[in-house]
Amino acid sequence: MFGFVLIAGVVLTALAPSKWFVEKPKCLQRDKNNVCIDSKQVPVEFALVPADAEAVEPRLDVQGTPTYASDGQIYFVTIRQPPITLLDWLVTRKSPAVRYMSYTDKYGDQTEEQLLQSGQRQMTGAKDRATYVALKAAGFPVERKEGPAVVDYLICLKANQSNTKCEQFVPANDVLKPNDVITQLDGEPVKILDDLSNILKDIEAGAAVPITVERDGKKIDTKVTTIAAPGETPTRTIIGFSPVDTTTVKLPDGVSVDFETEGIGGPSAGLAFTLTLIDEVTKGNLMGPQRVAVTGEIDIDGNVGAIGGLSAKASAVAQVGVKYFLVPKSQPGPGNDPAHPDFDSVEAARKVVGDRVEIIPVDTLDEALAALQRLGGDPLPE
Repeated sequence: MFGFVLIAGVVLTALAPSKWFVEKPKCLQRDKNNVCIDSKQVPVEFALVPADAEAVEPRLDVQGTPTYASDGQIYFVTIRQPPITLLDWLVTRKSPAVRYMSYTDKYGDQTEEQLLQSGQRQMTGAKDRATYVALKAAGFPVERKEGPAVVDYLICLKANQSNTKCEQFVPANDVLKPNDVITQLDGEPVKILDDLSNILKDIEAGAAVPITVERDGKKIDTKVTTIAAPGETPTRTIIGFSPVDTTTVKLPDGVSVDFETEGIGGPSAGLAFTLTLIDEVTKGNLMGPQRVAVTGEIDIDGNVGAIGGLSAKASAVAQVGVKYFLVPKSQPGPGNDPAHPDFDSVEAARKVVGDRVEIIPVDTLDEALAALQRLGGDPLPE
């Protein structure tokens, strides 16, 4: 009988969703020092966990220009956010490389499909920025081309006191949704994002303006109420949304660059893509003989931006035996999750890997290149 009860208990924990039994604190209010002073318990449904560290070079295809083999490798790092059972929680609850998540932590106010689409858009933008920055650094004549006006999210005009929920969105929130492509405003065609600014400069704030959008392949004609850009002097009329980065890169004639990223979302591989492409199209060996993991967004000026899940990514790097890990210097200290206050900090990641991995914070592409040189890599050719 005891054996039967034991087996039944194991089966139950392996099948039962963690949300039935496990909760975590969610911060509701912080003081001026960003310390959580009020929180509530919410169900744990997902876990942010290490996935893999994988070499970028096999995923890179460059055509139309000479390429050069390298002794070293740049690795990009991935994480996962799977639903978990009670057994998953019991097994991993003491791991510093795992962060437990509520439904809101993972999805916010998006659906699963919207979250996936957002991650794919971010990855596309990351690849384009990496291509532009890398080829420019390598001396290629590259240009950036503006793309269509795509809605990422609507602006919140007023949040609650603890800044955890929006109490008042812009009026456009009633008619626009994430992923909408704006094709016409006030009867004028909108081909690129800058077209909106040119049209809006002649429209007063508060006006109800005809707008046409494409949503899920369908054309929608409606009206949107404009507002004055909050806090700006002189005043400027806006719709009130944050746009998706749809800028593309114009490469030299005959040159093509492709990163295979099927099934991978988000912008955090930008710096890894940039360094790999530079190494591919320049003589010398950027990494020396080393295998180096890299994470961080890259902007068009070569600045390296913070990413999420650093502790989990550091664990993934250690698990594949890579000894060096370039990370954004701009990683935050205490985070927004009182259950995991330092999960994304450099200090927390160092605690996860100990002396198995040297974590090297960088702010810019130039700092990343200098770090690789210190590890034995060659400088960029003059």
